[in-house]
Amino acid sequence: MLRAEFPDAAEQSPGELLAAYESVLAGTVDAAGVNTVAEQTGLDRAVIEALADGEGADVTLADAAAVLATDPDRPDAGAIEAEARDILLMGMTTAVMDVESLASGIDSELDAKEIQQKIEGRYPVTLAEYARLHQYIESRKQ
Repeated sequence: MLRAEFPDAAEQSPGELLAAYESVLAGTVDAAGVNTVAEQTGLDRAVIEALADGEGADVTLADAAAVLATDPDRPDAGAIEAEARDILLMGMTTAVMDVESLASGIDSELDAKEIQQKIEGRYPVTLAEYARLHQYIESRKQ
């Protein structure tokens, strides 16, 4: 979810990219500890344990950002989430893509309006959805 961590997003499938996100989150939980992550984020322990096991497809971007922010070497959760959303918005600009073409390209049940709301942060986006959007946008920039 941070710019420099997934430079090969275009070459991966959405599932592979999601697994890469999950790996980073699992590493963060492992380094900080489940108890510390729970205390600092307020997330349910079961969610944190699932992340530690590499299972984060249904976790929201906001919750993932909160987990990543428990790493003292990372920015706060708001900055992480904003940067993740900026990756999508800037990618769409670079690829000269609108939400309608994005919606038709990702083969999803999400319509253009839902995608726009998720990218802009008006509606929660799961990591699985984010991975699908991120991978498709990056693949169209080339």
